[in-house]
Amino acid sequence: MMPTNPGGPGSEKQSWVERRRQKIRAEIERNRRGEYTVPTWVLALALGAIVVAWGALVIFA
Repeated sequence: MMPTNPGGPGSEKQSWVERRRQKIRAEIERNRRGEYTVPTWVLALALGAIVVAWGALVIFA
């Protein structure tokens, strides 16, 4: 016979799902207020692309 454990894996998973939903709701609210920020990795990727394009222009021109 298996004892029922209120703090078992099911309740942990449910709390994870609820935390995830709350984070998503908070992010949507921030975005609607205009607090949206571009992730750092996107900015770094854009800067790298600009530098590479400039370097290619200098080398191949």
